[in-house]
Amino acid sequence: MLLPISAIVATCDRPIPLQTMLKSLATQSVQPQEIIIIDASGSDRTKQICQGKIDRLETNISHYRAVEIGAATQRDRAMQYASQDTIFILDDDIVFEPYCLERMWQALYSDRNLGGVNAMITNQKYLPPGRISRTLFRLLHGRDEPSYAGKCIAPGLNLLPEDRADLPEIVTVDWLNTTCVLYRRQALPKPLFPSLFTGYSLMEDLALSLIVSKQWRLANARTARIYHDSQPGQHKNNQGVLAEMELVNRHYIMTHILERNTPADYLKLIILQLFSIAASLISWRGWLDLPKVMWGKLKAIAIIIKSDYKTIESGRDVS
Repeated sequence: MLLPISAIVATCDRPIPLQTMLKSLATQSVQPQEIIIIDASGSDRTKQICQGKIDRLETNISHYRAVEIGAATQRDRAMQYASQDTIFILDDDIVFEPYCLERMWQALYSDRNLGGVNAMITNQKYLPPGRISRTLFRLLHGRDEPSYAGKCIAPGLNLLPEDRADLPEIVTVDWLNTTCVLYRRQALPKPLFPSLFTGYSLMEDLALSLIVSKQWRLANARTARIYHDSQPGQHKNNQGVLAEMELVNRHYIMTHILERNTPADYLKLIILQLFSIAASLISWRGWLDLPKVMWGKLKAIAIIIKSDYKTIESGRDVS
């Protein structure tokens, strides 16, 4: 059964994971009407997969070359070709469990006030915080919570949803990831992402879902499940670039989307940054990366001071 859904996928040089994802989609009880793939690969292998035959996959696949490399920009381009009123954003390296899409669809349209729902990632789950982390969360959030699962607290610290058998199948959350998420098209902004989010586009999913949440409820469809076979990539190796991007993007989310601009908010952002750096030093790798991380943070501070969010340093524009 084909549902009136446009699926959009940004990919770059990952033909085998993409093929695995498509084969997994073919086993679903329902499938999207179309899937639009924006491809930044350096070869034609992905195009060949898209033009080939995948057993039991009835979804129409449209393949386009990326004009600009980056998860956010590729997804924005995919929206130009999307024809349906429900948008399915998914990564190219996920594997669906049975009935995943059907349960997401049922969850989204079970409540007219829901703007988006995402799937439960079985290998990336919320873990109850330890004593130090809970103290940090309480400080940033301003109060203690029985669980911080699925919440976005203080300066844009987003926490994964929780998977417990005693929870309902549809759980309200503060934000949604773009690993596997279903949105009503009418709930989405145009463009999907602020122009700040380029290259690896760290936290673009948080920005998008927080914008949607200003007028719509968000939820996690807990029994709609996927496995995220996260792939290595060059963009994950440059710790200096990631450190800069993390601070600039989080500051943007804090000030421009959450509209938190008080001295107390900036103090919480500083505390979160210091905690993150300290936590990374529990491994020798963290110590080796420390000079790059600190340099990245300094570059981010310079961008924030100038409020020049369109400034992308030459080393930062990575796919």
